[in-house]
Amino acid sequence: MSADDYQKLPTFMQEISSQCQDHKKKFELYCSFHACPCCVQCVTDKHKMCQEMKPLSDILQQVKSSASVQLFEKDLKIVKENIDTAIKYLQTRITTTDTQKTEAIEGIRYMRKSIDDYLNKLEQDLLNDLESKHLKLRFNMATLVQQMEQRASQINQIQSQFSETTRYTTELQRFIALREIEKITSQTTKYIDDLESGDHFIEKNLEVHFSSALQSFLQDVNSFGIININTTTSSLKMKAGRKDQAQHLIPKVPGVEQIKPSLLTRLTIQKDIESLNINACLILPDGKFIILDSNKKQLLLFRNDGIFIRKVVTFTEHPFDGCLVMNNTMAVGLGVVNHQTVLVDVNRSKIIQTIQLSHNCFGVASDCKNLVISDSYSKCTTVNLNDMSHTILEGMRGVFHISLFQGNIYGTNIINGEVCCFKATGEPLWTFQHLDIARPRGLTLDKYGFVYIASAGNNSILVVSPDGKICKTILSDADGIKHPDALYINRETGLMIVSSDISGEKNEKSYQTCFVYKV
Repeated sequence: MSADDYQKLPTFMQEISSQCQDHKKKFELYCSFHACPCCVQCVTDKHKMCQEMKPLSDILQQVKSSASVQLFEKDLKIVKENIDTAIKYLQTRITTTDTQKTEAIEGIRYMRKSIDDYLNKLEQDLLNDLESKHLKLRFNMATLVQQMEQRASQINQIQSQFSETTRYTTELQRFIALREIEKITSQTTKYIDDLESGDHFIEKNLEVHFSSALQSFLQDVNSFGIININTTTSSLKMKAGRKDQAQHLIPKVPGVEQIKPSLLTRLTIQKDIESLNINACLILPDGKFIILDSNKKQLLLFRNDGIFIRKVVTFTEHPFDGCLVMNNTMAVGLGVVNHQTVLVDVNRSKIIQTIQLSHNCFGVASDCKNLVISDSYSKCTTVNLNDMSHTILEGMRGVFHISLFQGNIYGTNIINGEVCCFKATGEPLWTFQHLDIARPRGLTLDKYGFVYIASAGNNSILVVSPDGKICKTILSDADGIKHPDALYINRETGLMIVSSDISGEKNEKSYQTCFVYKV
């Protein structure tokens, strides 16, 4: 091969060496987990925990026997065509999104104009009513004033002429005149008394009382609307390529007997927050940890290394369970008092929505599209997170803690010591009981569908096979697990967090914390 031809090779090919750059030894093994060749010393330094180590010669034989230049050339062509198709599709979607934005703006402005027009009409109706009532009230009082002024004029005239009447008239004239004055005075007095005994002198004040709906609008309406990004099935059609054959081997689903958690870290609980009652513990997408403390009705956030960061939010009711619904948004079930579940924005430390239900709110679980809330007695409610519509599922009796996986609902029955699996419609699929399962509390599932259970009655964490037939204890009190209540697995990273009691130092009282494992 000429030097010129060699220089035309891709850079990554030119840089490939048959020796380990770290240890200057020949590659002899291949790590399937990290997808890289290794020398003998690499195994000791970096791959102690890797179980899928194979002879490199076996892998190279697979390459020779399963791939050819023609097939890879075809693969490259298909990939290039798929990329071009995807770019064209996304450009179309950008145009569509721009159009949707324009339509949304028009809709927002139309809604604003409709509200303004309607409020203007209501305002004018109120002003017209005010004008009508004011005119009527004013007319009645003006008419009464006019009548009283006529009588006052008559009295004034008599009063001004009274001295002349008594001085210059004869005895007879004076007698008759006084009788007439007495009559007029009596009539006027009776007229005033009649007015006073009626409602003519009652103070009638004009007042305006605004609509309670309008006042609540000013208090309760915090936004003009919500912008949602609704997902639908993609219309993009890609050409099918070959399945990976060389380095990317088909992943092998482990059996129950192969599941062995390894401890990574433990949350550091400060003295001022030691009196915890952990009802839920979660791993956020960025690797931080969050726990739900029902004792002080709060959410607490911890760093990736287990160090406490801050309190996220405090609830008015005792929280029972929590789950992630999307990104850094949590759903928290608030038990039995108000039949409410709330959505919490962890980054903003704020409750952003309250979901009102017709039953208790105990276990909560979500798959980012739906939120399922159990009442522990006989039913659950499924909430569509796009339109917030509710569907009640009957017959799920005794299920406290729940989890979702591939459309099915999984739950624990504390009283019967059962693990149950239901369809999304609430129909039972299987129920599993085992002597090692005692007072099961929280549960979660890994990416393969194995069910992990916190067995509080015997201080252990168990795993049940996806078909609900095989059970194995993977952590016990020998591993420091005491009274576990909550657990959660991040299916992408394979990290598991488990709540547990732990003894305090120097004979101090025990407190709750969480252990983090790799499974």
